[in-house]
Amino acid sequence: MTRDDVLPRLTEIFRDIFEAPDLVLTPETTSDMIPQWDSMSQVTLAVEIEHRFGIKVKSAEMEQLKTIKELTALIEQRLPALTG
Repeated sequence: MTRDDVLPRLTEIFRDIFEAPDLVLTPETTSDMIPQWDSMSQVTLAVEIEHRFGIKVKSAEMEQLKTIKELTALIEQRLPALTG
């Protein structure tokens, strides 16, 4: 997996969770831009990200993230193939 693979895979997760097949994520996307993105879906997102990327994400970390760019950076940081 490369850095270029993270955002498309993340978009797929968001589309599945929010049942929004046309959802487009950009690095600037925030939770405020997705009305269904609440504290409960935050937990679901964390679990799915862990499952699909094979990494660990703490709930507290998810709560601190403000943008998709920050979430993507966290995922990239945890992916063994990208950390070298």
